[in-house]
Parts: sequence; structure tokens; C-alpha cells
Amino acid sequence: MATNIGMMDSAYFVGRNEILAWINSTLQLNLSKVEEACSGAVQCQLMDAAHPGIVPMHKVNFDAKNEYEMIQNYKVLQDVFNKLKITKHIEVNKLVKGRPLDNLEFMQWMKRYCDSVNGGVLINYNAVERRDACRGGKEANKRSSSSSSQSSVRSSSAAAKTQASHATKKNDGHVANGSQRTIKPATSSVAQAYDEQITELKLFVDSLEKERDFYFGKLRDIEILCQNPEIEHLPIVGAIQKILYAADDSSSVVAEAQAMVAQQQTEPPPLSPILETSEEKPKQEVQKRKDISTLEFDAAANSTLSPRQRLSDISDVHYCGSPLTNY
Repeated sequence: MATNIGMMDSAYFVGRNEILAWINSTLQLNLSKVEEACSGAVQCQLMDAAHPGIVPMHKVNFDAKNEYEMIQNYKVLQDVFNKLKITKHIEVNKLVKGRPLDNLEFMQWMKRYCDSVNGGVLINYNAVERRDACRGGKEANKRSSSSSSQSSVRSSSAAAKTQASHATKKNDGHVANGSQRTIKPATSSVAQAYDEQITELKLFVDSLEKERDFYFGKLRDIEILCQNPEIEHLPIVGAIQKILYAADDSSSVVAEAQAMVAQQQTEPPPLSPILETSEEKPKQEVQKRKDISTLEFDAAANSTLSPRQRLSDISDVHYCGSPLTNY
């Protein structure tokens, strides 16, 4: 099941109209905006549709208007997540504010999760009957039924108006009145189209800002890591900082950074102190061996020389200015 999905997953690219159509068809509601589901009651019933009987619908409040009432609905939803071992984090403080982007992202995740349960197929789920057990559920059913009836009445009245406009066009005496009647519906439809475009653009800008903040945070983490005193002297770290702090996107910056890394690879490694000591030890052993051989040679010479030769050597020392001449 899709309990954890990344921010760049295809689920977060589902449009607002598709999300609204899915909610309204699944729960038999008539929502016109995604942020109308900020109370958390819709999310609870969606989980009840995906897992029938696991949500205590008598604790869900469809008439929640204050934040503390909405928070109670999200507590019910969190308990359901805990039972199902779903690790999705619910940002309650953002959702209860009714911001379009936050609620859209959460509903996109809800759709992805519900689609992963039994392939998104609901078997004999009566949304209206289940909603009657909730607080304010009956009123929500009445609002949805009345809004659907009003929409049908509006469509029928719009059809009647179009027929009347065609009839007035045939009458030469009422051409002006007929033109005015046709302009008003066209003007309202154009305004509604502009409103939808503005809403889409706002959502798009919010998503861009969130993506910008995400990647800026990653770059900031890299900068903090490069400032670590243990590694900040390394050439590879200097190359990374050179790219981070570049004022433009010139390719020469990347080339210079690559040259710094290449220079580090070509430099010979420093001599190890262990190797130096190991090289000094043989020299010391050779010197000790020379001293020992000299002593052995002197001892052998003393044993072979006669007493008269030894005295001649001592006299030579006297003539050479030895300190022994003082005695």
C-alpha cells in the first residue's frame, strides 16, 4: 500500500477537478472546493469507505466549523492510521487553516491510498447511510441533496432561457431584450472561467514555492556539512563550495572545480612518519655494527702487539700533543 510516497510522485500531479470529482462520486457529496474538506470529516469517511467498519463514524463531526472541532476529527483519523499502521504524518495545524495547497496535497495522498486498497473498488458502500451516524451528517446529506437539486434546477432554467432567447430572436420587436438576456449568461461563464484559472495559477505558484524551499534546504544542508572543521580543508570540499557560491551558471566554474579535484589526485601522497623511522633504524644498526667491529679490531691488536710496540705507540701519542704529556 502507498503509505509513504515522495513529493515528486505522480499522485501529487492529479488536478483539483479530478480530486473533487472523486470525492463527490465516492461519498455522494457536492463539494466545489478542495478546502471545504479541511474539517477532516471527509477524510474520515474516505477511510471508512476503503476499510468499512474501522472508523467510529459516531465520533466524526461533519458540522465542524471551529478549529478545536476539526482537531477532534483529525484525532479520529490519526487513531485509524495507527490501527492500520500507516506512518503518514498529518499536518493538522496547516489543514485546519483551509489553505488550498495543503488540503489538495493531503487529498491527493488520500486518493492514492484509497486506490491502492482493493484497486479503488468500493463494494456496497452506502455513503449517505454511513454519514447519518455522524454529528451533522444528516444536515450534510440535506445540503448535498439540495445543492444537487439546485444544480438541476439551474440547468433546466438555463435551458429554458436559451429557448426563450431563440424565440425572442425570431420576434423583430424584441431583438434588444433578447440580446441582453444572452449576454448575461455569457458574462457569468467567462468570469467563472477566469476564477478557475486564477485558482489554478495560485496553486501552481504555491507548489513552485514549496519545491523551491525544498531544494534550498538541501543546498543549505550541504553548505553546513562543508563548513565542518574536520573536512573543510579538503580540495573536494573546496570544489563543492566553489560551485555553491558561484554568482552565475557559467560552465567555467564547473571546469575549475573539476581541475581542483584532478590536481588532488595527481599530487603524491605525503611520506608517512612510520616509513621515516623504519628507514632510520637500519642506518643506526649499521653504525652500531661499525663501532663493535672497531672495538673488536682494537682488542685483537692489543693481544698481538708486544710490550715494546705498545710503548712506541704511547710515545707517538706523547709527541702528537696528547693530554697524557702533562703527567
